[in-house]
Amino acid sequence: MTFGIIELTIPKLIMILLALLLAKLAIKNKYEPLLLLPISFGIMIANIPFAGLSAYDEGGLLFYLYQGIKSGVYPPMIFLCIGVMTDFGPLIASPRTALVGISGQLGIFMAFFGALLIGNLLSPLIPGFDGFSLKDAAAIGIIGSSDGPTSIYIADRLAPDLLPVIAIAAYSYMALIPIIQPPIMRMLTTGKERVIEMPEPKAVTKQQKIIFPITVTLATLLIVPAAGTLISMLMLGNLIRESGVTDRYVRTLQESLLNILTLLIGISIGATATAERMLNAQTLLIICLGLFAFCFGTVGGVLLAKLLCFLTGGKVNPLIGNSGVSAMPMAARVSQKIGQEYNPKSHLLMHAMGPIVSSTIGSAIIAGIFIAVLGG
Repeated sequence: MTFGIIELTIPKLIMILLALLLAKLAIKNKYEPLLLLPISFGIMIANIPFAGLSAYDEGGLLFYLYQGIKSGVYPPMIFLCIGVMTDFGPLIASPRTALVGISGQLGIFMAFFGALLIGNLLSPLIPGFDGFSLKDAAAIGIIGSSDGPTSIYIADRLAPDLLPVIAIAAYSYMALIPIIQPPIMRMLTTGKERVIEMPEPKAVTKQQKIIFPITVTLATLLIVPAAGTLISMLMLGNLIRESGVTDRYVRTLQESLLNILTLLIGISIGATATAERMLNAQTLLIICLGLFAFCFGTVGGVLLAKLLCFLTGGKVNPLIGNSGVSAMPMAARVSQKIGQEYNPKSHLLMHAMGPIVSSTIGSAIIAGIFIAVLGG
């Protein structure tokens, strides 16, 4: 009989303590518990010696669950479920909010070039580290979109060796949005801007909502085919929602299947976070670059929203700019929460959904461009 406690090294203990901290954030602080709780549990059990419960222990349960991520099956299925939950009405009603979503992609390119620069600067100083390739930098950059499924999808095709840390960084920052974004939003906006009340979005017809996903799918497949898998699943889910004739699909996709996929992705990602793979200089660099990208994505969205506020004579509340990152629906909830802190009559949730859904589309298209250009 082998006892795991005998081989419980300091690095493994550190990872277990980190897992317990994340579990506390999920349970006590309620930071995206549906996501953070299975991730934390996966990290914990993956670092127990001899348990055979990491994603790399061939033949074990977590090894097989992880194949759904490694094979690229889970991300498009998540996009299908997200599509069913997404209302493109705010974006259709106010196309200008798409500019906020586009500007939120600033973080992707900041991290892309930052990874190349930092990799070149530090590679001579860190033993065994040869810097980041163009493919590595592209996969790291997508963390800035704060879109977990897209981050997994591109990492699997361009930088599979980095997939575990990229996935953990992307989902962790999504879960920690209520902590990361508010200070940036407050720093970049004035008291006068924060209390702006935005009128309800204008009504959108059912015909417009049906035409939208079909048009976006065709345009994406014709122009950026490499982004077709994610975009087509997102738009299929939305078409199922807006058609009004597939209620059984809607209920299954937005409840049962989404919950199952979230659980499987969470515990599978956590099970990749072994001490051997996570506690090294390269991993620390990727996590820092991911945070850098996420922060700059938030900055880009808020600054563009401020510009729209100025151009419209104060009709756009810049607090919706944080939804320039595609963390759906967490970022929109933060817009709403911060807005009501300063003006209880302010209702920003639906206005924030315009940037957030355009950002989801934009980050998937950028990922497709990276894959097409870099040869994933």
